[in-house]
Formats: sequence, structure tokens, C-alpha cells
Amino acid sequence: MRDITLSELQDIMRECAGEDEGAASLEKSAHLSFEELGYDSLALLETQSRITRDYGVTLPEEGLAEITTPQALVDYVNGLVRSA
Repeated sequence: MRDITLSELQDIMRECAGEDEGAASLEKSAHLSFEELGYDSLALLETQSRITRDYGVTLPEEGLAEITTPQALVDYVNGLVRSA
């Protein structure tokens, strides 16, 4: 398994939310909340499924509810990847 980057998370989230390539870069806004970035709970659930599939880690729903920014999600996923 490998770490996830902000760029990879951005690609996943864009696909899950149905955004085009013109959306704001997560690398520039990694500490803004998903809500501020316009991502709803459905997009986050789809993102959770994709991360589980692509990175081989299980993201518990209760843990995901506490993660509010892209940077926090990347850090959380990478912690799971490294401990697996």
C-alpha cells in the first residue's frame, strides 16, 4: 500500500462529486473544511469507498465524521496505510 497525496485525493473527490477540472486546488485550500469547499456528505461517502478500494484501508464512518479538511483526511489515510 502507498500513501495518498492531496493531488490524488483531489482527483478522487472531483470524480465523486462530479466536478470539472476547473475546481479549486486542494493543495491551496487543504485546511478549509469540506463544507467550505462545497463537498457534501454524499461526496464524502463516495470518497470513503474509493479510498477503501484504491488504498486498501477501511475508513470507519465514526472516524470520518471527525475529519473535516482534506489535509486531515490525507493524514488519517496515510496513518492507516503506514500502520497496515
